[in-house]
Amino acid sequence: MEKIKNKDELEFAIFCIENVAAYLGVSPRYVYDSITKQSNILNNYILPEYQVLHTQSKDYIVEDIVDVMKENGVISFEGSEKL
Repeated sequence: MEKIKNKDELEFAIFCIENVAAYLGVSPRYVYDSITKQSNILNNYILPEYQVLHTQSKDYIVEDIVDVMKENGVISFEGSEKL
């Protein structure tokens, strides 16, 4: 399990949360809770893959994280919270 190690990783985590929230039409708080409390996507996927992910386009990053959220059962489909 990774933890945020520096300012660059923190800024990247915030970038991911804000852009995934905008893509899904939900609040950043919902995304944060989804990737930290409902799952551990932040520490188990986003941070360990930071070196690769941060070199990709915004669209690729957002769609990749949304796919991981779907795989982890955090969301059932784009733009909708899982009930």
